[in-house]
Amino acid sequence: MEVQHETLWEKCLDIIKDNLDSKLSFETWFKPIKPLKIDNNVLTIQVPSPFYYEYIEAHYIDLLSKTLRKVLGAEAKLEYSVIMEQPTQAEKTPTAVQMPGKSNVNLNNKIFHQPSYSSDNKIIRNPFIIPGIKNIHIDSQLNPNYSFDNFIEGECNRLARSAGLTVAQNSGKTNFNPLFIYSKPGLGKSHLVQAIGIEIKEKFPKKTVLYLDADTFQRQFAEATIKNERNDFMHFYQMIDVLIIDDVQWFAGKERTQNAFFQIFNYLHQKNKQIILTSDRPPVEIQGIEDRLLSRFKWGLSAELMVPDFQTRLEILKRKTYTDGIDIDEEILEYVANHISTNIRELEGILISLLAQSTINNKEITVDLAKDIVEKLVKNTQQDISIDFIKKTVCEYFSIPLEQLKSKTRKREIVQSRQVAMYFAKSFTKNSLATIGAQIGGKDHATVLHACKTINNLVETDKRFKRYVSDIEKRFKMQ
Repeated sequence: MEVQHETLWEKCLDIIKDNLDSKLSFETWFKPIKPLKIDNNVLTIQVPSPFYYEYIEAHYIDLLSKTLRKVLGAEAKLEYSVIMEQPTQAEKTPTAVQMPGKSNVNLNNKIFHQPSYSSDNKIIRNPFIIPGIKNIHIDSQLNPNYSFDNFIEGECNRLARSAGLTVAQNSGKTNFNPLFIYSKPGLGKSHLVQAIGIEIKEKFPKKTVLYLDADTFQRQFAEATIKNERNDFMHFYQMIDVLIIDDVQWFAGKERTQNAFFQIFNYLHQKNKQIILTSDRPPVEIQGIEDRLLSRFKWGLSAELMVPDFQTRLEILKRKTYTDGIDIDEEILEYVANHISTNIRELEGILISLLAQSTINNKEITVDLAKDIVEKLVKNTQQDISIDFIKKTVCEYFSIPLEQLKSKTRKREIVQSRQVAMYFAKSFTKNSLATIGAQIGGKDHATVLHACKTINNLVETDKRFKRYVSDIEKRFKMQ
């Protein structure tokens, strides 16, 4: 029975919406897409312009691929139909554009179709190579746009960037092996590690460099196990000179995958091959990973990417506009840099949204347009703050070790810090009182209620304590 393309696309949109960082991204890049037909597992979608096509290909193809496989099956394919504006009388000469990786497409007709391609086009090609074959071509999976030239240096990333350059110049021969880069999402981890890979490829063309995320590694390992090709899988990864794995926290709870990676790690490290890893948290905070693997994560250098300051954010926007050939007043860039302060991805997303609004709706890029888009983004991306982040923030503010919050000590400063953490967890998360108590000192819901009442009373009667609570609250509202 043929699946109706409208119903199919609605299912895809539901999944995509749940996996995007912000509602604005969904409204800007997926709402305008229209499904046209479904034929033999080939879904044809219509996008408003070549600009849309290029942006989706560059930023969302992995999400689209995974979504289509989930909804339509492993054989899913995707085809684009791109609408072009009708030319004026003076512009009716046939023209053509060069799409990335595609042949010239004649735009004489209003609608044209891109050749269909497998939605797996970003999956590593042929990962099961016969062991012992040398000089085989392995697609490094590196994005050429993620170079060091496009990575703006600031106080927030100087250590990590410097370490990355050192690794790139002396791959496998430094003490930075593995190089472990961690940060909150959207601060440039993937960009930095791919920049290292690109630099290595340029300096050492014969080295085999491979970049992938932990989810892809895990899926390939599962497929190899099912097909009884585990040895081929292991041999393939043992041939890599520079292995870059993004988001290793996703290995948590996957014991057999961890065991396979443990063996690959040991082999590569012993052979002085370079290993580069990223995570959304430092090794000490990753749960669900075997101790023996965590200890290896700590063998080399762990470097954090922190939130960029205003000047770094402004430089990022200036570089982006220069690279893309966009002319935007510095006043507008300064406004965006001032109001999007915690996430580089959102910073660049605002810029792209400005360009999209200007192109599609024929609007001039102004400060008012920037304000409108920024307000929507800030409003739509306010998320529940995690209890772990609340505990960390409170402990940092009062200068106490995080472990003390979990202890049974009755020291006044520890008890009060614990109560403050409970107070903010109730205010800023949707967790139940029982969950909050369990995660903050192993207490029950009655203790959480008592803590909130105590903090409210102190805020009303103690001016200094009220300032403490206000200072901490400002940190949460900046998230």
